[in-house]
Amino acid sequence: MHLFKTSTPLFGKLLLLCAALCGFALPTFAQYNSTIFGPNVYVFDPTVSGSVINADIASISNPNVSTGQFSSSRAAVLFKPGTYSGVSQEVGFYTSIAGLGLTPDATVLNGGGLYLDVTDSNGNLTTNFWRSMENLRINVPSGNTETWGVSQGASLRRIHIAGGLELTNQSCGEASGGFIADTTVDNGINACSQQQWYTRNSTMASFTDNVWNFVFSGDTFTGTAPSNTFPKNTILSTTPVVREKPFLYIDSSGNYNVFVPTVKTSSSGVDWTANNGLGTGYSDAISTFYIATPSNTAAQINSALSSGKNLILTPGIYKLTAPISITNAKTIVLGLGYPTLIPQSGGSAITVADVDGVQIADLLIDAGSTNSPVLMQVGVAGATRLSHASNPTSISNVYFRIGGAEAGSATTSLELDSNNVILDNIWAWRADHGTGVGWTSNTASHGLIVDGDNVTALGLAVEHYQQSQVQWNGNNGETVFYQSEDPYDVPSQSSWTYNGANGYPSYEVTSKVCSHTAYGLGIYSFFDVPNVTILQSNAILAPNVSGINFTHMVTVMLSGSGGISNVINNTGGATTAAGTPHDFTSYAGSGTCSAGTSNVDINAGGAAVSPFVADTDYSGGSTYAVSNTISTSGVTNPAPEAVYQDAREGTFTYTVPGFVAGSTHTVRLHFAELYFSTTGQREFNVAINGAPVLTNFDIVAAAGGRYKANVQQFTTTANSSGQIVISLSNGAVNQPEMTGIEIQ
Repeated sequence: MHLFKTSTPLFGKLLLLCAALCGFALPTFAQYNSTIFGPNVYVFDPTVSGSVINADIASISNPNVSTGQFSSSRAAVLFKPGTYSGVSQEVGFYTSIAGLGLTPDATVLNGGGLYLDVTDSNGNLTTNFWRSMENLRINVPSGNTETWGVSQGASLRRIHIAGGLELTNQSCGEASGGFIADTTVDNGINACSQQQWYTRNSTMASFTDNVWNFVFSGDTFTGTAPSNTFPKNTILSTTPVVREKPFLYIDSSGNYNVFVPTVKTSSSGVDWTANNGLGTGYSDAISTFYIATPSNTAAQINSALSSGKNLILTPGIYKLTAPISITNAKTIVLGLGYPTLIPQSGGSAITVADVDGVQIADLLIDAGSTNSPVLMQVGVAGATRLSHASNPTSISNVYFRIGGAEAGSATTSLELDSNNVILDNIWAWRADHGTGVGWTSNTASHGLIVDGDNVTALGLAVEHYQQSQVQWNGNNGETVFYQSEDPYDVPSQSSWTYNGANGYPSYEVTSKVCSHTAYGLGIYSFFDVPNVTILQSNAILAPNVSGINFTHMVTVMLSGSGGISNVINNTGGATTAAGTPHDFTSYAGSGTCSAGTSNVDINAGGAAVSPFVADTDYSGGSTYAVSNTISTSGVTNPAPEAVYQDAREGTFTYTVPGFVAGSTHTVRLHFAELYFSTTGQREFNVAINGAPVLTNFDIVAAAGGRYKANVQQFTTTANSSGQIVISLSNGAVNQPEMTGIEIQ
């Protein structure tokens, strides 16, 4: 059976011909996965019986939490337009289901439809991640209700549910989701025991909430709308700016195309009633796409992208030796069946130039075993940013994972150095269970850093990172729905402090920002280390200036020790008991904004190399230089090569002045091993403003060899004297060495 499941499209076609000539029956796998998209994409047509479809989906799509959650299986199941009878099957992990019609109503599933009802061994659905459905109509049998019991990393988009929908399972098990967009539900939606949910640009009869944080933007109700009252509900009549996700469809000639939605502002209701059901946008023929499989190298993919191709990533695990590099405007990158990108050498999985109209959708990005400074970077850090207001980059259904499936670490999961970016259903997760999980194992500082201006986040979930989950440095940002859990595994209060306060805020707007808006934020604590009490001073931290506005915030101590002392800026009150929400209606800043930035670039141990100035602000140490070629290929936004050819070594300190006291900055430390050739020969420590950031740091191990550049990135706050102090001290063996400093 496995032979047929993994067959190539050509082999599948030959097998079909042989079956017809020789008179033997084929396993159903071979009949439906022989497509232009490779062996893990299954395409059904209405001539296939419901029993066959159910059996095939059951075989390729594992919903079992214990065996499917971290499996390597990936699959996409596509339905050609038409009506299907007897389809009733659970959707498993890493499976995307989609219709191929021009409109959801062109592909109809009768008989119970596709659903998700399974629980874990504790009877809850809080780990039902990584699956999706789109562009289908599900006719719910009379007396039944469609169930979609998911938590993060899942979506319903562009769906017509002819009946009612429940967002848990039939027994109302605990769940922690979720996301619906561009969807019609003829009857009501019952959230049941969902902790939170975001629904946007959809139509439904009603919505019944139950727990903590439910946000609606651009939705219409044909029956009784939920009350626009807090606690629980936040209702915006329109979605400020959005672009729906690209999707596959088949035209009247039987050819595949990708529909590319365009940007809408102040929108409401479903999109697929326009343009003959496709929605607002245009189509790209499948010939404009490079169709990649996990056997393709990053070099092959990048060659296609640089030549002007769009990109489809088919199901599977992509072990990348270099980032997928998007340099052309209006490039479309679409994943099928949760393709999973894993950088192998400490680089990024994806980089995007500061260009117009890039659309990236339906991807899972894992950290690799070598720490990546940034897993996905949009724009160029520190560069002058352009306006993309008329055609912004959009990122939809993209999920990040640090540990869980395999050991990995990354300093930042997603960094936005471009203006006007739209985030639409993002989950960044430092794993709290699975493989390679622990405070010193799956290390990760931030889930999201926003440096660009006018960035909008619609449905943002960021969990368990070790510093601020979200750090927002750009102006005029807006978030509609935020869900976050603090790290569970903080080993001590002294290891988790920020600027003299207990813990890091979950959602941080830095002192660089004069204007920011957010709606519907839920932030939860569960500090679970036995006999250790951990407190978080503030769930949210933001400048107290007149352009800062937060509406509807809730904090909850789920269980464990300690809790959250304040909602925002030392106001709003503390969580007082496990499981009891603490609600805070609004916060509006009142001061005058005087934000400023200071940018510093120092060539440690060397002369000026623009834009780096000659070595300055140091005490201690000596200099060392080589003329060898330094490889910077493994570094995102490296310094000029000359910066890596000289260094300051020994024990030394840089005391860099000129910042606003309390202002937040990104510190990028540049390294290259100029003397030793193997790991374990130099290990040293680095602290910033007294806080350890690197312990027994080994340049050769981090960079992957001698004469290779490496950058370590951190976030810090200027001290009360307006200084940032970087201290390097001896570790396990030999003395420190550093080649450059950037402070932004």
